[in-house]
Amino acid sequence: MIETNDPAIWRNFLPWPGAETHKHARGRLGVVSGRAHQTGAARLAARAGLRIGAGVVRIYCPPDAVAVIAPAIEAVMLTPFASAEALAREVEEMDAVVVGPAAGLDEATVANIQALASSGAALVIDADGLSVFKGRSAELFALLDRDDVLTPHEGEFERLFPGLLHRGRVAAAAEAAERAQAVVVLKGAETVIAAPDGRLRINRNGSPWLATAGTGDVLSGMIGGLMAQRMDSFDAACAAVWIHADAADRFGPGLIAEDLSETSPVSLRALWMAVRQG
Repeated sequence: MIETNDPAIWRNFLPWPGAETHKHARGRLGVVSGRAHQTGAARLAARAGLRIGAGVVRIYCPPDAVAVIAPAIEAVMLTPFASAEALAREVEEMDAVVVGPAAGLDEATVANIQALASSGAALVIDADGLSVFKGRSAELFALLDRDDVLTPHEGEFERLFPGLLHRGRVAAAAEAAERAQAVVVLKGAETVIAAPDGRLRINRNGSPWLATAGTGDVLSGMIGGLMAQRMDSFDAACAAVWIHADAADRFGPGLIAEDLSETSPVSLRALWMAVRQG
């Protein structure tokens, strides 16, 4: 059954904190950064994860990126890693990990994703983490669990699922989720969220203000932040997609990616008030 992505479906499942909650109970999110000249995407994702409620967020980066990232973050923690094996060890404490934004189209990215897949953390894979598997998508799918999330735009989707978009976006997303055995978020004006169990939602509050660099990185961080708080991956993706667009509309003209994390608490507050009012 195809549903419209209405907040009434999932707002009661959002991980609202209780009186006794502490930061570790609110989930731990990891974000894997690219090299020194490619760190902005990870910082956007990490801040978005914090803003949507993850209690602890840590960026994992190559050693050459430490000096670039450290002065640009406050509440986000930072850990360097020198190899895929080291990354796998470092993320053992994480509940969810975002990987792919500005990661680089090389075998190091493949190795990092392979290592992360064995870590036990739920994964959000975006951008270079998808495109690097062009022509070898079966390798990626073999690594995935049903609680992992892929977040392609149409170009990235075509690299993983060549020719599938000819069926139409809804049918293509549904088939992709079945093939990958993971949640697929096919981004666009009406983003389609599909789960491997057949659940399917279309997001209809898409905002034209999102057509600017870095907004996809923010979305990945939002999804990962909710997943780190142990929200069901499909509902986490649906909630993040809606909140992402709502925050963009609330800001309006002049929006840049950095603004989304600052505006998203307004969207969250409106959802919280709706929950409290029943």
